[in-house]
Amino acid sequence: MICNLKHFGLGAAAAASLWAGSALAQEETIKVGVLHSLSGTMAISETTLKDAVLMMIDEQNKKGGVLGKKLEPVVVDPASDWPLFAEKARELVASDNVSVVFGCWTSVSRKSVLPVFEELNSILFYPVQYEGQESQRNVFYTGAAPNQQAIPAVDYLMNEEGVERWVLAGTDYVYPRTTNQILEAYLKMKGVAPEDIMINYTPFGHSDWQTIVSDIKAFGSAGKKTAVVSTINGDANVPFYKELANQGVSAEDIPVVAFSVGEEELAGLDTAPLVGHLAAWNYFMSVDTPENDEFIEKWHAFIKNDDRVTNDPMEATYIGFNMWVKAVEAAGTTETDAVLDNMIGVAVPNLTGGISSMGANHHITKPVLIGEIQDDGQIETVWETPGLVLGDEWSDYLPESKDLISDWRAPMSCGNFNVATGKCGGTAAN
Repeated sequence: MICNLKHFGLGAAAAASLWAGSALAQEETIKVGVLHSLSGTMAISETTLKDAVLMMIDEQNKKGGVLGKKLEPVVVDPASDWPLFAEKARELVASDNVSVVFGCWTSVSRKSVLPVFEELNSILFYPVQYEGQESQRNVFYTGAAPNQQAIPAVDYLMNEEGVERWVLAGTDYVYPRTTNQILEAYLKMKGVAPEDIMINYTPFGHSDWQTIVSDIKAFGSAGKKTAVVSTINGDANVPFYKELANQGVSAEDIPVVAFSVGEEELAGLDTAPLVGHLAAWNYFMSVDTPENDEFIEKWHAFIKNDDRVTNDPMEATYIGFNMWVKAVEAAGTTETDAVLDNMIGVAVPNLTGGISSMGANHHITKPVLIGEIQDDGQIETVWETPGLVLGDEWSDYLPESKDLISDWRAPMSCGNFNVATGKCGGTAAN
């Protein structure tokens, strides 16, 4: 019996030693969460961003990691299911103990996870263009706000193309509706008459565009230059552009400027119906800079496929990742509050040849590019802002937000400070 107890004691000690070794091994890595859909309707867009994060982790580990520790990716699949995003975010932060999360695409998925990051005091980097009207302490928005995409696109069409009539066409969810609400107010402020604005929404995956395109064609036949500002998302774009071509509506007649059609969406499509139409982003794969050439070369080597394209949300992910690394190194820790304090003002190279910095409103500076779609699926820049533009979290063109600003620096530390009342709003979006 004594012998058995002795052996039991040795076994327990060995087990404890193994557990301690395992815990130590875990502590010697910094875990990075990846929250992108790898299945479902959004997988075609989000899988690329997962791969981009893995590439950047691999590159950073080759440089020695961060704070002397290797980065360890933790990848989950929220499967294009908006409530599941919140569940998976909680799993990453509370169970997997990640230090940061890179993820989400649609605004509804982002809004689903906001309470989780606030409650658990963790950090999310969100890399996709969105409707604004939000600034949250635990989120860094590296995609475009409306003043970094939608407003400049309208200005370009108005000033360079002489557009006087406007079709605001979108998919029926929060991003297109809020963006078009801002654009409608902006156009009216610019003197556009209500009868010169047509607004239309369609469900995800909409395929029967014959009637809508006929309406657009009729709207554009009033003797005034007409354009379509498109917040149509996903695979509905394919039949939309085809129907424009079927009805003889060319880019010269009624140009379409899209906010959700990039290189990834164009890859593998018959681009003939889209040639000459426009896209507004902050990055195109065709940008000719040493930084972009190096990024594309590394991407093709990592993904082992020279045909894979890059796109704007990949660049936004790249910027956010490098900002996080720099802030962690400045803080000397991955502890959330210390990293948050060191994020504001951090600046890193973007891929268009400039330096992007993080504003006190948790949005970044970036150039705005308007490009023309080519027959090879690339987008050629035809116009760009002369300098970098800081993302505006609260629209100046809506009465409910025109007096709001965001500044996460002490002592204000507020995401929706009302300059008229001198008070922080204290809403869920602050």
